[in-house]
Amino acid sequence: MDIVVKKIVREVKRGNQDAFAELVDLYKDKVFHIAYRMLGNAHEAQDVSQEAFLRAYTNIESYDENRKFSTWIFRIATNLSIDRIRRKKPDFHLEDQVSGTDNLDYHSQFAADIDLPEDQVVKLEMQQWIQDEIMALPPKYRSAIILKYLEDLSLKEISEVMNLPVATVKTRIHRGREALRKRLGQA
Repeated sequence: MDIVVKKIVREVKRGNQDAFAELVDLYKDKVFHIAYRMLGNAHEAQDVSQEAFLRAYTNIESYDENRKFSTWIFRIATNLSIDRIRRKKPDFHLEDQVSGTDNLDYHSQFAADIDLPEDQVVKLEMQQWIQDEIMALPPKYRSAIILKYLEDLSLKEISEVMNLPVATVKTRIHRGREALRKRLGQA
């Protein structure tokens, strides 16, 4: 994968816009996921994702091909998300999904071999509760927790994304986990 990505990046550096579209296709879901987990809002996550790719495109010459492209784009998305959190303004959209209606669509009217609606509601409430508690963590702990436990990155990858020493990343994960444990225990 890394060899293929390096070839694509070289094409982008030569001005091939189709090659950049390939990069976007490869990483758009992960970048959106990171932004969504950080911000808790799909519209803001879309904005941050688009801005992350725009910045990657305009700064592609500064990308060091000896490093993983995924780490570089994840760092951009994480930093943009943290910036957005810092200058947070209420952001509401009429199209925002109402909490608890994630599974309601045309297909939900048909019988299926899935959990009972009550079980789904409990599961959704639990997921939302945990997401809310993660959102309440300070951004420096939130980003470390999200990258470690929700995006499943290694400590080394997280240190590259956050541009911090591995020891600092370990400390932030530990402190974030402790803060989350206390928050979840109080509820």
